[in-house]
Amino acid sequence: MSSAIRRGEATASMAPSNLGYSLREAGHHFVRNGSTTFGAVITIFLSLFIIGLFAMGSVLLNGMVGTVEDQVTIQAFLSDNASQDDVDALQSKISGWGEVESVSYKSKDEALTEYRDTMTKRNAADAVAALDDRNPIPASLVIKLHDPQDVEGVAKRLGSDDDFAKVADVATSDDGTTSDPADQVQYGQGTVERLFTVTNWIRVIMLVLVVLLTFVAFVFINNTIRLSISARRREIAIQRLVGASNGFIRGPFIMEGVLQAVIGSVLSIGALEVIRRFGLPMLAERISFLSFVVSTRATLSTYGLLIAMGLVIGLFGSAIAMRRYLKV
Repeated sequence: MSSAIRRGEATASMAPSNLGYSLREAGHHFVRNGSTTFGAVITIFLSLFIIGLFAMGSVLLNGMVGTVEDQVTIQAFLSDNASQDDVDALQSKISGWGEVESVSYKSKDEALTEYRDTMTKRNAADAVAALDDRNPIPASLVIKLHDPQDVEGVAKRLGSDDDFAKVADVATSDDGTTSDPADQVQYGQGTVERLFTVTNWIRVIMLVLVVLLTFVAFVFINNTIRLSISARRREIAIQRLVGASNGFIRGPFIMEGVLQAVIGSVLSIGALEVIRRFGLPMLAERISFLSFVVSTRATLSTYGLLIAMGLVIGLFGSAIAMRRYLKV
């Protein structure tokens, strides 16, 4: 009995150095359960690597989509006979709408020059020559929005506006009826809607994959800790007999889960950094019309997120495993 008390006192005296003890024991577990630990680290590495890859891909995608979305504008075509005062009043009115960032007036001459430049770049010189010094292109108001997602609502609002109806480039048929002014409001309807649909779906899929991969890593850490607990049941029973505290017994298992997660995080960050430094520049050389630049801020945020996720996965995976399988 006295020897058990002495062992209990010795164990209690180790409490201040519980962190060092937990670290040493976690290292021993790594060696003893090498294959299981290796599997857990590789799983965490792959999960966090793919999450980081998606995070970087999301930054690149947002940049590319943002560039395309910034080019989404509404063009409201104006009649050649429209009063300049009415056009100025309409421009001022639209500028006051909350969704609108800017409204600019594009004259007939500016529209013709733009058309010629576009057709020349497309090697459609015949189309330019067919104009024969005529200018059939109407003037227009070019409307840029704060949020391109509002484009459909603003276009419908403008198409039904009475002030726009007075200056719209409407066509008159032989029987005297005029076309709908809303037809003179253009924003690439079909293309824009498909663009927004695709980008929204991509973001949803990326979020689902991140959640799924996090869960997989969590399950692997949970399973590894469970196996460690099963392998050390006798040792744990002896520690209980000599009076070891719950925190003292749990420490090595928590440390083991955290170490696995941190090692997996560091490996994933290293792999991502290799891709950022060497892979992205190679892609940029081959696909020059797209930008493959990830800002330093976005990179550091991604790496910080991976480390934080690794720590959370390690801590919670270990804690839940101990709660289920370690009755202390």
